Amino acid sequence: MFTTTEKSDKEIKEDVLAELEYEPSVKITDIGVLVKNGTVTLNGFATSYGEKYDAVKTAKRVGGVRAIADDIEVKFPEPFKRNDGEIAAAAANNVEALCWHLSDNPVQITVSDGWITLEGQVEWWYQKDAAENTVRYLLGVKGVSNLITIRSKVTAIKVESAIRASFERSALLEAKKIEVKMSGNNVNLTGKVRNYTEREEAERVAWAAPGVSSVNNELTVE
Repeated sequence: MFTTTEKSDKEIKEDVLAELEYEPSVKITDIGVLVKNGTVTLNGFATSYGEKYDAVKTAKRVGGVRAIADDIEVKFPEPFKRNDGEIAAAAANNVEALCWHLSDNPVQITVSDGWITLEGQVEWWYQKDAAENTVRYLLGVKGVSNLITIRSKVTAIKVESAIRASFERSALLEAKKIEVKMSGNNVNLTGKVRNYTEREEAERVAWAAPGVSSVNNELTVE
């Protein structure tokens, strides 16, 4: 049987700081943590977008966190600075190599002031996710907008059934507390979860179903 223990904001802050210190990819001395009513605000500086992303991801692992405000600013040391042309060339090489294995559909890449925008169409969410992962840690990147769409080959009824079945199999989810509704091939998740990690796992499972075009995650943390 699952049980939950209410944490104070002070306890959540201490746990987030401890988890950030434990995470080797994050420089904890440059990041501040504020907590109010279970909502965590991360501020300070990161030396790369990858470090900023990892800091937020790390905070999400902590029990009691209901939401996260990401106010971390990316500040590159001089050796890490790249112009848009250099970033675009590196991103194109990485994504081209990835698409060779995952998809025959080209992904379009645009870079503006260090921010990468990915566009195109793939068949599976994991291909969209992999494209973003392959550019996230490139030198000089300030952020990534993943606008890649997914084309569907499966009916909405089969998609919904597949998601519900996966929820039931999962050891990380309380499936009975999560509602799944389909609108075309768009998934809407509602209900309550125990922590932020469970909320993200439910979304990941929904995205993994074949043909899902979008996931609207309205799950709330108890």
